[in-house]
Amino acid sequence: MSEPTTTTADVLIRGGRIVDGTGNPWFHGDITLRGDTIAAIGAAGTIDPATAAEVVDATGQVVSPGFVDIQSHSLIPLLTDPRSLSKVLQGVTTEIMGEAWTPSPFGGRVEEPFGDSLKRRMGDDAWAEWDALGRTWTRFGDWLRELERRQLSVNFGSFIGGGTVREFGKGEEMGQPTADELDAMRGCLDQAMRDGAFGIATALIYPPGAYADYDELAALLEVVARYDGVHITHVRSEETRLIEGIDEAIALARQTGVLTEIYHLKAAGRNNWHKMPQVITMIDRARADGIDITADMYPYVASGTGLATCLPYWAMEDGKLYDNLADPALRARMREEMSVESDEWENLGLSAGPENILVAGISDPEIIRYRGWRITEIAADRGQEWQDAILDLLTIEGANIFTMYFGIDEDNLRLQLKQPWIKISTDAGGQDPAWAEPLGPTHPRAYGTYPRVLAKYVREEGVITLEDAVRKMSSSVCDRLGLRDRGLLRAGMKADVIVFDPDTIQDHSTWTDTHRLSTGVRDVWVSGGRVLRDGEHTAATPGQWVKGPGYQG
Repeated sequence: MSEPTTTTADVLIRGGRIVDGTGNPWFHGDITLRGDTIAAIGAAGTIDPATAAEVVDATGQVVSPGFVDIQSHSLIPLLTDPRSLSKVLQGVTTEIMGEAWTPSPFGGRVEEPFGDSLKRRMGDDAWAEWDALGRTWTRFGDWLRELERRQLSVNFGSFIGGGTVREFGKGEEMGQPTADELDAMRGCLDQAMRDGAFGIATALIYPPGAYADYDELAALLEVVARYDGVHITHVRSEETRLIEGIDEAIALARQTGVLTEIYHLKAAGRNNWHKMPQVITMIDRARADGIDITADMYPYVASGTGLATCLPYWAMEDGKLYDNLADPALRARMREEMSVESDEWENLGLSAGPENILVAGISDPEIIRYRGWRITEIAADRGQEWQDAILDLLTIEGANIFTMYFGIDEDNLRLQLKQPWIKISTDAGGQDPAWAEPLGPTHPRAYGTYPRVLAKYVREEGVITLEDAVRKMSSSVCDRLGLRDRGLLRAGMKADVIVFDPDTIQDHSTWTDTHRLSTGVRDVWVSGGRVLRDGEHTAATPGQWVKGPGYQG
């Protein structure tokens, strides 16, 4: 009489095309999961199905590591919806947040933990509860521990926002910090690194982070480098001063030794498209010199940010933008500066052109009908010049307005994708059409980034291989972050695994119909827990908090 077979795995995924995240060619294979870990990988048919509690047939499907979004803006969405639906349906298993700001630490000269976006989404009463909670988050790790307590469907971690660090020490003032103010910034950053931050995420076109000069940044990056952390940066210019912005990032890396990542690499504005080959050469040369600098990107011809970026930086000093808009003399000065090129700030309105600016996130009843309109269309409807239309919209809304700027070259996207040091990121938060659509249009990247790369640039155009695309979405990101236990399909690694159909995976979100979920990702396991089954979210919340290299518990 034969002995009964012992079950040694929770899940066996059989017969799929294993794309393991290394960039190596795919192979047919089987993979088992036990707890939150990959237990074994073998050639197809070599693992006995009787040894697994559940068997999943992956014939005709790709099995790969889950995708890691190094530029996620799910910070606000995850506070109210733990599922991150639009990300999970793209195959994302880990989200890394922190560009420009984080809601902790609260202290120093930080006046409030959250901005207007949470208040407008939740209403005054719910916002007040979160605002009160945020004021107790006096260490960087406090809000991440709160997410851990609430439980999420995705793994999560964060950089500390560079704007938050500056506000902690100097508030929203312009100018160089005093020695005491800089010490406060460095102390805030040092504590954040020990609390698990992956590094500092600067956004050098948004106040107050835009007020930081080279010397201030170098002093902060010395702290990050001491913990083997990363400086991830929206460089000071992606348009007329793009070369100078990249040069600054390289110089800072050379001086401080800090690991460096450039957020959403792009040459924005038609007059700057020709600069991308030079930027690539600069990064290649820096890497050849031993400087550890890489970049990421999203696969779209428009960027997305606030309408207030069309205004000069001084207009937002001390958080007084809307007071300044109400002052006729200051408003006239803003209008004048919006109308001319500047070496002092990123003039998105002028460089993109008002015909290429699509306004999305309006909520005020007086102007809500302008959702999805271009600035030229709004100005014509109001009988105004484009500068006045922008100033009026911001004044009436009383808050920044999410906006899309069409100014990226499709050929540059293809060129960037081919670079071995490029990764894929969304620059967006996870959304669910059920609650997101009433808030107005959003950037399609929130719903379609990863499927778009796999459908358009791999399957249809052959710009890069399937294996390289998966590497750029998984192990390459984990390598940058120092996450040595994720990003690859190997025994002993964390069980962040996805199954998708390479022939049908597709993004559906468009500029005119943004809240459309992607299709083609069939199954998703996050830290061994199944959050997507046959294309349906299971509502499971197995996500784990992932931490930077300086974490000390």
